[in-house]
Amino acid sequence: MIAIIQFIFFIIGALIELLIWAIIINAILSWLVAFDVINLRNRFVYNVANFLDRVTAPIMRPVQRIIPTLGGVDISPIIVILILMGLQRFLLPALQGALIGAFI
Repeated sequence: MIAIIQFIFFIIGALIELLIWAIIINAILSWLVAFDVINLRNRFVYNVANFLDRVTAPIMRPVQRIIPTLGGVDISPIIVILILMGLQRFLLPALQGALIGAFI
């Protein structure tokens, strides 16, 4: 049972890591589009941007509603990344330890 708990928490941690990378890539891609380095008329770029937006928007929207843009700069990706990293590094191991301790 302990191995199953460890595996589940490994998967959750990996998914959080992938979400952090998706937020970073989405932010960089939005900067590249804003500075006209790449454009969304390219079908591949459009599909990648659309996918990243659909993945990250449900997590970003609540923070964007609370925190306004500062001088046209959206700092919500930084806040969301910090929250996800705190969840990954502090809460998940504590919860995993508590669950494993309950089974020992």
